[in-house]
Amino acid sequence: MLLRSPLGQARGLGSAKEGVQHWWMQRITAVALLPLSLWFVFSVATHQLVPHDAIVAWLHNPLVAAVLVFYFAVLFYHSALGVQVVVEDYVGGQFKKLATLMLFKLAHGLVAVIAIIAVLKVAFGGM
Repeated sequence: MLLRSPLGQARGLGSAKEGVQHWWMQRITAVALLPLSLWFVFSVATHQLVPHDAIVAWLHNPLVAAVLVFYFAVLFYHSALGVQVVVEDYVGGQFKKLATLMLFKLAHGLVAVIAIIAVLKVAFGGM
């Protein structure tokens, strides 16, 4: 039986050197998402009643396609960072935590790739 507190056990081990970078990346992606999300919501709202052909023509614009790809990449990266924090804080057990993190990272990556491929497919005339 250990008579040391969790703080006593952790003292002297040093930091993992991961927390600051993770924190900064979450803040940077959040700041990047502010204008990107406003642009995305405005774009969806203005193209709500537009025919399909007009939306495809709009997506053929390289700047629009690039911003949309960047938006999805930042959005899913920011989401993955947030979910990672929640899982690390609230999921108990090392195996359960690791499995949950791997599952969520795989899901985020897969959905991000699907979204980006869909945008590129439409942008380059595949649809």
